[in-house]
Amino acid sequence: MTTTTTAAPSLLRLALRVDAVVSGLNGAAYLLLAGPLSDLLGLSTGILRGIGVFLLVFGASVWLVGDRPVAPAVRTVITGNLLWTAGSVAVVVADLGTPTTIGAVWLVLQAVVVAGFAVLQLAGLRGATVSGRWAPSGRG
Repeated sequence: MTTTTTAAPSLLRLALRVDAVVSGLNGAAYLLLAGPLSDLLGLSTGILRGIGVFLLVFGASVWLVGDRPVAPAVRTVITGNLLWTAGSVAVVVADLGTPTTIGAVWLVLQAVVVAGFAVLQLAGLRGATVSGRWAPSGRG
């Protein structure tokens, strides 16, 4: 018996859904507005378009995980968010891609938001498994 859809706590599902929507919207913006964003952020249009495609795929994947969350998939999303956070900070610290001041601020703010998603998702996952309302493997 699978207990992933109805028994997954609302915090976890909400954190995954908001992450999916924000990732998808950012991806669409990077893809469709790469030229103007390149000038503003100081990152190449090629990088922005590549990130845009990645974020659209990531957002769709996170939405699917939110639809039927199972612990291994949620952990993968959390890990991805933590890697994104570290990568964003590394780009600013190492001055990779020569971001403008606005670009550096944007990258740090984005890292903070994505880290927040990871924290909420981890809290939701822990709450789900500790409460016993959700089987970590997706089997009840």
